Amino acid sequence: MWLIVGLGNPGNKYLHNRHNAGFMAIDKLLSKSQTTNLSKKEFKGELYRSGQLYFLKPTTFMNLSGESVEAVKNYFKIENVIVIHDEIELPIGALRFKKGGGHAGHNGLRSIDKHIGADYYRARVGIGKPEHKAQIADYCLSDFTKSEREIIEEILELAADAVLELTKGDLAAVSSKFTRNPKSEKEQ
Repeated sequence: MWLIVGLGNPGNKYLHNRHNAGFMAIDKLLSKSQTTNLSKKEFKGELYRSGQLYFLKPTTFMNLSGESVEAVKNYFKIENVIVIHDEIELPIGALRFKKGGGHAGHNGLRSIDKHIGADYYRARVGIGKPEHKAQIADYCLSDFTKSEREIIEEILELAADAVLELTKGDLAAVSSKFTRNPKSEKEQ
């Protein structure tokens, strides 16, 4: 069994925010699968199942995502977890994968690490970063621009395919096939 978690914030206000890349990827996965809604109050999130795959969008808001992940993981006794999240250290259009590691200041990952440890797979969706560090919160909670949205839609589709393949194969093979590393604006 696999728990695939998309990080984001609930509500229409945040629907197209950069910080909601994980939620957007889960929506892509749900559109590719026939699922059953298993959402319950105690799961603190929207939970769907398709065979051996569980798809979760925590409704706790980003900073408390670990509460929802832990509740679902423990209830269903799931060992394998994949978290899809936005990554400001990667440019728009980048997609990378890893297992374990630090949270790099990402509050959703920090919360998950606190509740289940850091030994889970990650699909990192590049959202770029603002020019000044003081702008990070506003940047992450702003919507993708129209041109960014076109790029991100393609990357989210790729991320969804990659995550499904990761549940059947190994990290090295998925990384080799699906990693995207576009040049940043500074390198062009």
